[in-house]
Amino acid sequence: MATDSMEIDDSLYSRQRYVLGDSAMHQMAQSSVFLSGMGGLGVEIAKNIVLAGVKAVTLHDTKQCETWDLGSNFFIRKEDVLSQRRRVEAVCPHVAELNPYVHVDMSFSALDDNTDLGFLRRYQCVILTEARLSLQKRVNEFCHSQQPPIRFISCDVYGICARVFCDFGEEFEVFDPTGEEPKEVFIQSITQDNPGVVTCMDNQPHGLQTGQSVVFREVGGMVELNGTSRQVSVLSSHSFAIGDTSQLQPYTHGGFFVMVKTPKMYRFETLERQLCEPRVLTPDFSKPEAPLQIHAGMLALDTFQEQHSRLPNTGCLQDAEVLLKLTEEVNAALKSKASVNTELVRCLSRTARGALPPLAAAVGGLASQEVLKAITGKFAPLQQWFYLDAIEVVKPLQPLSAEEFSPRGDRYDGLRACIGDSLCLQLHKLRVFMVGCGAIGCEMLKNFALLGIGLAKNSGEVCITDPDLIEKSNLNRQFLFRPHHIQKPKSTTAAEATHDINPDLQVEAHLNKVCPATENIYNDSFYSSLNIVVTALDNVEARRYVDSRCVSNQRPLLDSGTMGTKGHTEIIVPNLTESYNSHRDPPEEEIPFCTLKSFPSVIEHTIQWARDKFESAFVHKPSMYNSFWQTHSSAEVVLQRMQAGESLEGSFQVIKLLSRQPTQWEQCVAVARLKFEKYFKRKALQLLHSFPLDTRLKDGSLFWQSPKRPPTPLEFDLKDSLHFAFIVSTARLFAGIYNIPYSERVGERLQMSPLQFEKDDDSNGHMDFVASASSLRAIMYSIEPADRLKTKRIAGKIIPAIATATAAVAGLVALELIKVVGGFGFESHKNCFFNLAIPVVVLTEPAAVKQTLIRNNIYYTIWDCWTVFGHEDFTLSDFMNAVREKYGIEPTMVVHGVKMLYVPVMPGHSKRLKLTMHKLIKPSVDRRYVDLTVSFAPEADGDEDLPGPPVRYYFSPDGETP
Repeated sequence: MATDSMEIDDSLYSRQRYVLGDSAMHQMAQSSVFLSGMGGLGVEIAKNIVLAGVKAVTLHDTKQCETWDLGSNFFIRKEDVLSQRRRVEAVCPHVAELNPYVHVDMSFSALDDNTDLGFLRRYQCVILTEARLSLQKRVNEFCHSQQPPIRFISCDVYGICARVFCDFGEEFEVFDPTGEEPKEVFIQSITQDNPGVVTCMDNQPHGLQTGQSVVFREVGGMVELNGTSRQVSVLSSHSFAIGDTSQLQPYTHGGFFVMVKTPKMYRFETLERQLCEPRVLTPDFSKPEAPLQIHAGMLALDTFQEQHSRLPNTGCLQDAEVLLKLTEEVNAALKSKASVNTELVRCLSRTARGALPPLAAAVGGLASQEVLKAITGKFAPLQQWFYLDAIEVVKPLQPLSAEEFSPRGDRYDGLRACIGDSLCLQLHKLRVFMVGCGAIGCEMLKNFALLGIGLAKNSGEVCITDPDLIEKSNLNRQFLFRPHHIQKPKSTTAAEATHDINPDLQVEAHLNKVCPATENIYNDSFYSSLNIVVTALDNVEARRYVDSRCVSNQRPLLDSGTMGTKGHTEIIVPNLTESYNSHRDPPEEEIPFCTLKSFPSVIEHTIQWARDKFESAFVHKPSMYNSFWQTHSSAEVVLQRMQAGESLEGSFQVIKLLSRQPTQWEQCVAVARLKFEKYFKRKALQLLHSFPLDTRLKDGSLFWQSPKRPPTPLEFDLKDSLHFAFIVSTARLFAGIYNIPYSERVGERLQMSPLQFEKDDDSNGHMDFVASASSLRAIMYSIEPADRLKTKRIAGKIIPAIATATAAVAGLVALELIKVVGGFGFESHKNCFFNLAIPVVVLTEPAAVKQTLIRNNIYYTIWDCWTVFGHEDFTLSDFMNAVREKYGIEPTMVVHGVKMLYVPVMPGHSKRLKLTMHKLIKPSVDRRYVDLTVSFAPEADGDEDLPGPPVRYYFSPDGETP
């Protein structure tokens, strides 16, 4: 962000602007942050806040690089260890190159109980990691006592346990606690009463809470409400009271309301006070006592460090007992409501020296979001503790010997201390397929590198694929990419960057989509060579396809996604859980055609209309024109054939385009001027002619009442900048599709250049057209126009994104990956949903796989696949007999994809029983099998046929290619 002019670099920050808004972005660009501790957690926070775009960050650390650090800090390299560089010196240049707008400096001065803390006054936020509790208290007291207070955050990760603490001062004002965009809700009725009750149109949910305020617009009859703000008292999901309306005029029709965002004040206590009565966030409701249990255990660990000047030794039973005794003392002193969790404390003692990189990533994402809240006042802050444990990762390893966890002097010693050598080795041997190398993909690759997943020397491999090229907007959260990578492939660039973090990784990069068209590459033998599949995708359709391939090939799938500050993870394990396709999200609501064409009521309607106009005029028509002339050689031949009475498909549209084809720039301007007249004047006049303003429906109510808005024809005004912008952008686009330079004249052409809508290139005129057309239509229908930023988000279907959520989601997925590789039971796995804005983190068990009864104790699940092996002369009748004999149930119907192979009631189908399966299915030469949908006979006549699992028919007895 350019702090001098305070202009936001939209080409870099566009996706994040939709999350934070410009006010928060400007606030960040004026804020300086002090961050101490350059271990795995500290470097995660540094990465996230520098990508976000604060003004300046000081990185502080006093330690030297060790081999151990290579397994937790993705910016430390082997040469840094060999040359015994300071960690902060190794990390600082890498952090600085993440964002040219952020000033990054470093400090390696001592920060201890004797340090003068006055230097902290120049920072708006101070973050401590890897700091003793006594220092945390001292720095916190200093920050809390300043006027205005310096926002203070401390966070730690010790082995399997993590904590975050926030103190933003006695009074901390948040101007937008949720970040949700207020929506316009149309009104069905308002009673003239005390209190007056507002009911939403079509029982639409209002999404309000008692105490919030709404402002009214365009209310008919009860006009006194328009422009006023009223506090609401919620009565139901679609109605609320607004105080006395008995003295107002009666409500007649129309109107809508919008929620008013009201600032909220938050109060914080110091760390010293919060130690005794902690306010905690509970992420896992199956373990409601866990936060307080970790609180006591980690405080005991602080005491252990004070007493012994070290952490407990890995696997030392004596240290574990000392820590347990200290925890019991702490718990008693706190008068905690939670009992001491002996197993947790012993795991904490054993792993405290260790490092779980994915846990640092997950907690680092959450802590980084708290930093951004501290300096912007955007979103509700954490009050005041967050605790997370990964005990499920280590609990099944309890019986292992101490030798499993002892150091070997390599980069994996920190990980080994947590999960043991055997599981480390399994990770090294892993063969992973990751689909997508965007924001989540980059973060996942970082986790793979730190965990040593897919090492060449262990015959492991990480295969990644992504067809996209790197764009500047990616650099804001896809941290493996730099400006010099723009327009290079994401997958190959990400592979190189991952190799830099861990040179032992075997990464193979592809540029393919994963879809039916590439099944010759990603075939069954490819999937059977894998241990696990990870999706880092941004659309549901692709997820569904990959999921179906994983179910078909019995492979685990780890899925995740983000939208702004929200994130989710879903763990899919063969024979344990349901699959992604087991649940269906409600389909996205489409805007009715008549609404788009004639009756827009909200800005989304006018933006979609403008986007559709772009698609029709500059994409579809030119493509259709080119397609026509590829079929027909010349205009003369077409004319002759038409004169002979032939009907040629598309000829009417083509002749129309040909007759209106501009040949010079001035004619493009004339076409644009005619479009203005058509879109914004004639259409309105036609509509008002068909439905005059006083038109009434059969029941006597007005036709033009909300949500319908009558249009007002626009008169063209050259001096109006919006009118002028529409003409220029439209003329430019017409010149583009007709290949007309600004100063030359061209002849008639039988070739046009269709455009492809590109929202992120401000020089191409695409967004100029959509923004001006949408705004003019909005004005014509008395709708508040949207600014360019909002128009771009809706027209381009941009998913808001921020690095904090991406890092957190990838960390949570990588934790689950360890469990899947370890073959842990169903109860170990966790799905997660979080919203860092509120903040809320919810961990839940995945959906257990369902068993479906066919009949007579014959069950199947989505993971089941029955098999029949055939041969060249194997008939449909043979197939049905084989199913009956093998599975004890009578097949009644056989379907292959959309083709019905055998349905008894269909004419002629009984003759098919004698045909071979080869003849019926006509497989390609290299096809080994097909999956058939088979229905089975019901128990009683008249009942519906029973569904079953897919039946995989192999064309040869050995299942190989015939």
